[in-house]
Amino acid sequence: MAISGTAESTGTTGTTATMPHGGSDLRRRHNATATTEVSDSNSKTTDPDSDNSVRESVRVRDSSSDESLARKSCEDDGSRSEVVIESANPVTNGNHGGEKIANGEDRRTDFAAVKLGYRPSVPAHRRIKESPLSSDAIFRQSHGGLFNLCIVVLVAVNSRLIIENLMKYGWLIKTGFWFSSRSLRDWPLLMCCLTLPIFPAAAFVVEKLVQWKYISEPVVLLLHFIITTAALLYPVFVILRCDSVVLSGVTLMLFACIVWLKLVSYTHTNYDMRALAKSIDKGDVLPNSLNTDYPYSVSFKSLAYFMVAPTLCYQTSYPRTACIRKSWVVRQLVKLIIFTGVMGFIIEQYINPIVKNSQHPLKGNLLYAIERVLKLSVPNLYVWLCMFYCFFHLWLNILAELLRFGDREFYKDWWNAKTVEEYWRLWNMPVHKWMVRHIYFPCLRNGIPRGVAILIAFFVSAIFHELCIAVPCHIFKLWAFIGIMCQVPLVLITNYLQNKFRNSMVGNMIFWFFFCILGQPMCVLLYYHDLMNRKGKTE
Repeated sequence: MAISGTAESTGTTGTTATMPHGGSDLRRRHNATATTEVSDSNSKTTDPDSDNSVRESVRVRDSSSDESLARKSCEDDGSRSEVVIESANPVTNGNHGGEKIANGEDRRTDFAAVKLGYRPSVPAHRRIKESPLSSDAIFRQSHGGLFNLCIVVLVAVNSRLIIENLMKYGWLIKTGFWFSSRSLRDWPLLMCCLTLPIFPAAAFVVEKLVQWKYISEPVVLLLHFIITTAALLYPVFVILRCDSVVLSGVTLMLFACIVWLKLVSYTHTNYDMRALAKSIDKGDVLPNSLNTDYPYSVSFKSLAYFMVAPTLCYQTSYPRTACIRKSWVVRQLVKLIIFTGVMGFIIEQYINPIVKNSQHPLKGNLLYAIERVLKLSVPNLYVWLCMFYCFFHLWLNILAELLRFGDREFYKDWWNAKTVEEYWRLWNMPVHKWMVRHIYFPCLRNGIPRGVAILIAFFVSAIFHELCIAVPCHIFKLWAFIGIMCQVPLVLITNYLQNKFRNSMVGNMIFWFFFCILGQPMCVLLYYHDLMNRKGKTE
């Protein structure tokens, strides 16, 4: 007979053994020896990590009080031919003992196990344990219930605020929010966006010429520099010449920046593949870490796929999925429409009235500016989170599914970042991989120190943030540039705190406070008032 050695073990099925009536043989063996081994060919023990049943011999020590209790139970119930003993605590073993009772099996034998598990002599405390919310164990526990509670509380509180806002101010969303007659004036921007594929086509022609050895490497670099620069300056020129809607200008600049990043990756990757091909031709031994599975080739098909794929890093072949899940794509599209509507509602119903009733944060009363920033921080944070979910999760996954693009690591768990530097490595994986591949490591290979390489990466990021906001607004106050460059001292501060306190979440709190609570609302107010002042002067 197998008896569980601990009162709190879970997940072990009952073991059966055939006993003679009266239990006299059991008493004789009890007096003869202190330890006995019982082998039963019909006895099975189920591994808690597997569904396979294996035969094993269980060594039972007579010296333990648990076995004495078990033998006494067998003597008291001599009319039974079988004794089934679950784990010592059948309440914790609910997946097995409870199923036996539900299935109508031998209830009396389960009652015998209950009598064993709840005897006062069975220890209730056997090992050192932490409370679930202790700092040492909090990340090893599942907090799904608390997450559901937070969702319920957020829905309840924000539903009340929405109803209160509608009762107080009414419906503030205008009929021309999504489309107005002014949007018809943005047709130059639309034409500019449709003509952007000219630049990838020109880059392909250059790569074909160098493959056929019609031009030299210096000429290739010069032509690619002209093409990539024109791909960025052409939309800037169109936006500045046209009095377009800010949203249209931001969209065009985002497309232009994506095209520029892709063209740089395309040029840099092909240059490196040509260098590797030359090294192989010379017979040089290359490290195993270099991926030479994809030989150097210039294919228009691979370039066209790269330009529409949800990645910024070029390679001749990508991991692909087997098929397209059409029903899954439809569900994601429905979510995308819903969350886009939520963003529009928050912007029109909450953010616009707050911004219109505010003063310039650098020219008005300090306390009033702090109040406006804090009041704007919550709806702005909601919009930012919805934007992240819509773009990085829904849209990029939809695009990847339609193109059967396999690598869908578009973000990591940035919400758990302990430092600002860790956050920037986790939240936007396409841009992070591009920075690492085409800026950070090339700087290190050219002897630039690590700190300077990080500073260069933030400088490039700050330039593109400024272009995407300042150009559509026709305002060049460098607020976005300064905001991104201010992340550098925050990186140093949070890294210092992390190294000093170890496993500290102070860096995560600093990120949430400066980036989402203070930084973004401040930039919104600055750009809004500068935009209104510019329009007032032009009128």
